[in-house]
Amino acid sequence: MYKHDVKERKYRMNSYKNYLLSQNGVIKEDLLQLVRSQSPSHNKLLVDQCGELLKEIFHNRLTGSWKPEVFEQQQTGNHFSFELEDSGSKPRILLLSHFDTVWDVDAIPLVEKDNDIYGPGVFDMKAGLLSSIWAIRSLQSELQELPFTPVFLFTADEEIGSKTSRAIIEQVAATCDSVLVMEPPVFGSNALKTERKGVGRYILKVQGISAHAGNHHEDGVSAILELSRQIIELEKLTDYEKETTLNVGVIRGGTSSNVISSSAEAEIDFRVTSYAEAEKIIRTLENLKPFNSVATLSITGELNRPPLEKTEANSLLYQQAVTAGARVGIEVKEAKAGGGSDGNFTSALGIPTLDGLGIPGDGPHAIHEHIHFDHFSERCALISEICLEIGKKETK
Repeated sequence: MYKHDVKERKYRMNSYKNYLLSQNGVIKEDLLQLVRSQSPSHNKLLVDQCGELLKEIFHNRLTGSWKPEVFEQQQTGNHFSFELEDSGSKPRILLLSHFDTVWDVDAIPLVEKDNDIYGPGVFDMKAGLLSSIWAIRSLQSELQELPFTPVFLFTADEEIGSKTSRAIIEQVAATCDSVLVMEPPVFGSNALKTERKGVGRYILKVQGISAHAGNHHEDGVSAILELSRQIIELEKLTDYEKETTLNVGVIRGGTSSNVISSSAEAEIDFRVTSYAEAEKIIRTLENLKPFNSVATLSITGELNRPPLEKTEANSLLYQQAVTAGARVGIEVKEAKAGGGSDGNFTSALGIPTLDGLGIPGDGPHAIHEHIHFDHFSERCALISEICLEIGKKETK
C-alpha cells in the first residue's frame, strides 16, 4: 500500500523537479538528438532511424526489465511499445506519443535561442515524447517501486492519419486504466486538452460528359459545374454555434479550357465536437444527389478520428491532474482543441484520456515551431505527479 502525507508529497515533488533540473544538460542533448533525427511521416527509412534512436534513449534512461514489442510496417515507420514487466495488478497508465513529423528533410533548421529550441517536430511532439521518458526516470530515481505500471506506445504515422497505428493504439489502450497523451499544450495558456474535435475526410468525385466547348457545348455535362454546385451546398453545413466546420480544401478537374470537363473531384475535411454532429455530416455526404441527373457522384471517406468528448471519466482524470499540478506549483487549466490526436481513439473506447501534456511552446506545423526548454523540468514533474495520483493507493 502507498500512503504519503502532504509534507512528504511536497518534499518528494521538489526532489523530482530538482532531479530533472540537475539533468538538464542530458535532457537537452537527448532532445537535440531526437530533433536532428528528422522523421518525415512518408519517409519510412528516416522514421525508422529515428525510432532506433528513441529506443536507445529509452534504454539508456530507464531502469528495470521492460518488455518490448515492435509492430512492423511496410509503408510507414514501425510502431513500438514498452511495458514494465512483473508489475502485478497495479493501475496501468499508457503514455502515448508519436515521433513522425510533418516536415520534409531540412525544411526548417534546428536552432537554440535563449531558452527556446526551434526545429522540426520539437513542439509536435518530440519534446513531449521525451518528457514521458524522463518523468518515469525521475520517479525511478527516488522510488524503489512504482505504484502503477507505465506502458509506453510510440507511433510513426500520426501526422498522416494514424492509418496503420489506430488498431494498435486501441489494442494497447484497451489493456490500460488511463491514457496520457504527450501532445503539446495549448499555446499561451499551456492548458491541457480535455476536448478535441472529431475529424472526417472524404473525397467527392463527379463524372460528367465531355464535349467541345465551342461546337457542341450543349452536348456536354460539366463535372466542374456539378462539383461547384455541390460545394456551395456542402459549405452550408458549417455551423459555428455547434462548432461544426466543413472545408473543401482541394479541387481537381478538367483537361483544357475549350473542353467541357468530364470529371472533377474535391477533398473534404469536416470537424465536429460530438458523434451526433459527425453522424449528421456523414449521412449528408453519403446521400448526395446530383443537381444534373445525367452526372454521377461517387463519395468515399470516413470519420478519421472520433471526437474526444468531455466525458465523466475524462473529467475525473483532469481533476487528478489539477490536484497533481497543485503539488508542482502549476495551475492546471483545460481547453478545447480543433485538431485531433491519437487520444481521440482511446477516449472513444471509454478509457479515461487526458491530452496536451507535452512541453509549452508554439508553432505546430509552422516554420517557427519551438518549445520553451526552461519549462521542461516543471512540466515533466507534472507528468510524474499525475502518474502518482493515478497510481496511489490509500490505506484505510
